[in-house]
Amino acid sequence: MQTKTTVPLLDLKLQYESLRNEVEPMLQEICDSQYFALGPKVVELEKEIANYVGVTRAIGCASGSDALLLALMSLDVKAGDEVICPSYTFFATGGAIRRLGAVPVWADIDPVTYNITPESVKVAAQNCSRLKAIMPVHLYGQTVDMCGVLDLASELQIPVVEDAAQAIGSKDTTGAMAGSRGNIGCFSFYPTKNLGGFGDGGMVTTNDDALADRITKLRVHGGERRYYHNEVGINSRLDALQAGVLLIKLQYLEAWHAGRERNAAIYNEIFSASENCLVFPRFLQAPARHIWNQYIIRVQGDRRDALRDHLSENGIGTDIYYPVPLHEQECFADISGKPLPHTEQAALETVALPIFPELESQQVEYVANTIVDFLT
Repeated sequence: MQTKTTVPLLDLKLQYESLRNEVEPMLQEICDSQYFALGPKVVELEKEIANYVGVTRAIGCASGSDALLLALMSLDVKAGDEVICPSYTFFATGGAIRRLGAVPVWADIDPVTYNITPESVKVAAQNCSRLKAIMPVHLYGQTVDMCGVLDLASELQIPVVEDAAQAIGSKDTTGAMAGSRGNIGCFSFYPTKNLGGFGDGGMVTTNDDALADRITKLRVHGGERRYYHNEVGINSRLDALQAGVLLIKLQYLEAWHAGRERNAAIYNEIFSASENCLVFPRFLQAPARHIWNQYIIRVQGDRRDALRDHLSENGIGTDIYYPVPLHEQECFADISGKPLPHTEQAALETVALPIFPELESQQVEYVANTIVDFLT
């Protein structure tokens, strides 16, 4: 019999307490300067992120959602164009495409990694007549098969926009960082991410100076200098306060990745020793790297929701990412496409468990054993 305890899905207060003495003086410094939008802190963060990801340019913006929108705008995606992306993803992926009047073309996912595959992208591309880009999502912190996707994109002669909102620090099978190999990479600094700010924030990465210069212009209403505009952009400046917080947190990111990896290993060890209807993550070995933005299990046999209720009764927080795939959302009802069986099944069976790095090993063991006991 285990002693009942409380394990939240995420507790950001623990991380803040460890950084309070660094963050609060920095906030005061920015308040004293009264330099809040863009500015030196943002420039410094852009340089640090470019260096970390392994690209030549990084451009800060107001959110990960805006990063996707700016990327597509810089590639001249227009109304009626088609962009291939997964349906099993956060809304912003498909939303950015639709905001420009373009059409999301849904690709199914691999049932183990939850990412789209070169094969599913190829299937999705078969009926496209105005295909403008591929937007793979590195879901949960594990990269897409970038070698395969880039080969296909080259064959189709279209650019690749990496939605790396959940994947800063992830590496693909070549050891390259997420967001470094496509034409453009897009990151989110929403507070729940491995590198999260004190609100919304985003970053666009690229090795293409022309794209970087255009995105830099598009984020300030399309003007290269104040009050002079040669195209219509958006207002998407990264705040100096967010940049300051992220510069501090970036120093600890690798240690936090290691903490999440440690917790994932505990889950995997306990789950692998149990025979039940549970499917837990398998992932590629080094140089590929999973940074565990989420730890997702699958519960088969229509037991997922009952398990969540049981975990809640035992003080354990969970969530579902994502209960309704984009192709089943009301706002996309007019978009037809091929069936997406793996996507639809994942939406019915997946559940996210606590994985944040401040968890104690005993808490992780408690979660895992509570699940095993219920499903046995």
